[in-house]
Amino acid sequence: MTANIVAWILLLVIAAYACGGGVDYGAGFWDLCAGGAARGKRPRWLIDHAMAPVWEVNNVWLIFVLVLMWTGFPEFFQTVFSALWLPLALAAVGMVLRGAGFALRKPTHNLAGRRIYGAAFAVSSLLTPFFLGTVIGGVASGRVTPGTVASAHAWANTTSIMAGLVAVAATAFLGAVFLSVDARRFGATDLIGYFRLRARIAGFALLVVGVIGVTLTDPQAAYVHHGLTHGAGLAALIAAVAALVLTIWLVSGPASGWARYSSVATVALLVAAWGLAQRPYLVPTSLTVQEAAGASEPLHWMLFVTAVALVLIGPALVLLYRLDTRGVLEPLTEEDVAE
Repeated sequence: MTANIVAWILLLVIAAYACGGGVDYGAGFWDLCAGGAARGKRPRWLIDHAMAPVWEVNNVWLIFVLVLMWTGFPEFFQTVFSALWLPLALAAVGMVLRGAGFALRKPTHNLAGRRIYGAAFAVSSLLTPFFLGTVIGGVASGRVTPGTVASAHAWANTTSIMAGLVAVAATAFLGAVFLSVDARRFGATDLIGYFRLRARIAGFALLVVGVIGVTLTDPQAAYVHHGLTHGAGLAALIAAVAALVLTIWLVSGPASGWARYSSVATVALLVAAWGLAQRPYLVPTSLTVQEAAGASEPLHWMLFVTAVALVLIGPALVLLYRLDTRGVLEPLTEEDVAE
């Protein structure tokens, strides 16, 4: 019972990171697509202001994921990090370069330096979610089992690549939706339509890539494919599509602020569909939740500590996000208003 609860908490935290961190990776995606220095100046200005207060905070969820995996399911942790260390390492390098690029671009006044740091930030924001997605796809594909030796076979397959593309499309969708709302919050009326259009394009791309991904799964991913097309997994997928359509409708209307919540629901439901599709396995079809669980006593203590941490940290993060969306944390300077 305790192992199952911890597994559901792990899935919930993965969804939180996919939504929270996904917004920032999506902003980096649109930074990459903004164009040259002159053409992309305004979108990048908005991205800098929108991301500045919260972009490091979202990594809290990633720390939760690692601790829950390592302590709660050590064999699962060993299996994933042994067989898929290369895409995980590439994702980690991307996180470092992305953070360095974003932090150093703004105070750099030299145009060449700004371009280098901006490129590091933007390209890493594309590669990091892709490689994290390939890890999820590698687990879901059934190619990763306890004792699997690290190789391209484990993550360079149809399911992994499609999962990586879904991750990129989902982050781009989240980023565009949030930026369309941020444009109104910061008074950048010229960028509202700019990001609304990109939100619709990214939403359509997410739908197309998702449908292709479900259709073209790896032959070894039969268990997860069945879970996604039947029962609770299918219900979560349908709900995700409904939330996606609702977001595209909301983002273009007067109640566009609500689009943030429906876009988060879209991505969270996609993560839930994946979890529901492969239950009771952590690694289909070779490692169940019960088989991967650690000793019962540490599990009980970890469940208690996790609950306390979520009670203490959760409200603080909600308050932080709330203050950010109200513009309290990143007010415009006189120079910004003049621009």
